[in-house]
Formats: sequence, structure tokens, C-alpha cells
Amino acid sequence: MSFTPVLLPEILQAIAAVIESNAEEVTALDQAIGDGDHVFNLQRGLNALLPLAETLAQMEWSAAWQKIGMTMMSTVGGASGSLYGTLFLAMSKAATSQPATLAGFAEIFNASVEAVKHRGKAELGEKTMLDVFIPVAQCLRQTAEDGTALAKALEQVNQVALAGMESTRDMLATKGRGSFLDERSRGHIDAGAKTGQLMISAIIAVLLKHL
Repeated sequence: MSFTPVLLPEILQAIAAVIESNAEEVTALDQAIGDGDHVFNLQRGLNALLPLAETLAQMEWSAAWQKIGMTMMSTVGGASGSLYGTLFLAMSKAATSQPATLAGFAEIFNASVEAVKHRGKAELGEKTMLDVFIPVAQCLRQTAEDGTALAKALEQVNQVALAGMESTRDMLATKGRGSFLDERSRGHIDAGAKTGQLMISAIIAVLLKHL
């Protein structure tokens, strides 16, 4: 199956809806070990993207991801804006040399996660959104290499994202405000990992619906 941006309007609506419905929970997580403004900042970016949805749907992937990246960079603000901007701009760059297939997207996402790791100076196990994104990138690549059927691959990615999010609960925060709490940062799920998982799950639900 080849993917096109035509589903972007539905995907963006699904992401905005899931973030809104979980806003109170995520804000509480962020207030426990962060600045408490993660959801507000993320919604500001989504609100800027929603009016662009139909335009994005008409673009090639590389151009669409570049537009998303620039919009997130300029509207979300803070660490999340920089990291999500980096994620999508790196996807845009990688997309110029990859086909719009599961295998191609696996390589694109892997390259973008590497860019976020470099930008955030973070690795797996440091209680950040990367504790979701790194395992998801690895799962995408593995399912593509194994020739896993698309529906099964998406379900596996969904489970990996959930496990990655949950894994942050017992981690010691080493980045951001949470790093100042030392052992007190344990016992709380990272807000960025939570919203990352929610968005991935929302995207997968839309894709599965259209298979």
C-alpha cells in the first residue's frame, strides 16, 4: 500500500480531539514534574495546523511535512516546538529519497527520530517523548523488514507506543524541569511521552479505518 497526504485532514482532527479529551490528565502529569504548559503549547500548534489541513492534503509528503514542521516550530514554542519542528523537518528531508510505503516511512521516521535525539541531546531511558518515538521507529523498521501485513504492523506499533509511554513512569528524569526533582520524578509518566503515544494511536486508528 502506498500512502498519500489525503488523510491528513482526518488525522489532524483525530489528533486534536484526542489531545483535547486527555488535556486534563496530561496537564496534571506535566504539573507534577514539568512546567504545566505542555498541552497548551501543543494545542496552539494544532490550532495553527487545522486551518491548513486541506492545503496539506494536496501537497507531496515532503512539502506537507516541511509545512507542518515550520508551523510547529513557530507556534508551539518551548522545547516541544523545537523538537516537533525538528521531527517534521527531518521527515521532509528524508522523504525526498524514500517511497511512500511502510518500508519507506520506516526509514523516514527513523531518520527524523535520530534528528530529534541530536537536537534534544537525549536517548532512550531519559523520560522524554523519545521513550515512545525510539521504540516506534525500531518497530516500524522491523515490521517492514519482516514483511508484516500493514494492519498487523500498525497494531504492533500501537502496542509499542503504549509500552514506551508507560515505561517512563519509573524512570528518573534527566531533561527539563523534572531533572531538578531527582528521585521525586519517579512514579510519574512523562507528559511528552503521553501526548506522543496519544497522537500515534490516533493516527493508527485513522489508518486502520481506511485499510
